Amino acid sequence: MVMPRFTREALSTAVVLGRLVSSRQHASTSRLLLTGSRRHASFGANPFEWFRSTLNPSLRQQRSSREIDTAKRTEAQDDSQSIFDTVTPEAEKAQQADSKAVGARRSDHHKYSTANFKISHRKLNKLGRQISGKPIDSAILQMTFSEKRASKRIRNMLVIAKSHAALKGIDPRKMVVSEAWVTKGPRSHKRMEIKGRCKYGIRVHPDSRMSVILKEGKARAQLLEEERARKLKRIVSAGLVREDKPLRNPGSMWTW
Repeated sequence: MVMPRFTREALSTAVVLGRLVSSRQHASTSRLLLTGSRRHASFGANPFEWFRSTLNPSLRQQRSSREIDTAKRTEAQDDSQSIFDTVTPEAEKAQQADSKAVGARRSDHHKYSTANFKISHRKLNKLGRQISGKPIDSAILQMTFSEKRASKRIRNMLVIAKSHAALKGIDPRKMVVSEAWVTKGPRSHKRMEIKGRCKYGIRVHPDSRMSVILKEGKARAQLLEEERARKLKRIVSAGLVREDKPLRNPGSMWTW
C-alpha cells in the first residue's frame, strides 16, 4: 500500500490545529467550529435561500367576490357546502333586523335617583308629590319654574333620567314619572349647638335623596283628549230630549 506524501508545511499546520481543538473545552460537539463546506451542509449551497424558503411565509392569494360566489355555487351543487354558508344574504338581513328590533327595547322602565344632599326629607317629599304621575316634560317644566331650592337638582336628575330611558328604548313622547319617593340618607351630620349658661345641644343636619321610575304612559295630547271627553260627558241637555235620570233634591212644592 502506497502512503500519500505530505509536505512539511501541511503537517505542521495540521499539528497546530489539532492542539487548538484538543486544548479548548467544548460543551458538546455541536459547538465545534466547522469550516469549509461542512458548515453549510444542512442549508445547501446558499443559507439565505434556505431561510427565505423555510421561514418566510408565502403571500396569501386574495380571491375576488366573483370567485367566492362561484365557489359557493359549486359547493352548493355538490352538497359539500357547510351549514354556515347555506344562509342567504336576505335571510341574514332579516335575522339582523329581528335582532335589532328585539335589542331596541331592552326594558319597560328606568329607575334613577339623586345623590344624598343636605335637605330635609319632608321638604323634598313636597317636590316628589308635585312631579309624581306627570309626563316627563311637564315634570321638568314644573321644576324649572319652581321656587324651591332643591328644584334645580331635581330638574337635572329628570333630564338625565330621560336621556338614559330613551337609550333603553322607551319613547320620550310617552314617558311619564310613574313613581317618585324620598328616602333618608345613610347618616346625618351632627354638630354642636351652643346655648346660654354654658349649655349646648346637638344639631342634626339631615340629608335625603329622591328616586323616580320612568315608564311609558299616556301622552299629554291623549290626556287632554280624555279630560275633554270627560267634561263633555258631564254636560246635560236643556230638556229638548227627555233623559231617564232621577231628580236630585226636588223641591217641596211646585214653583208656579
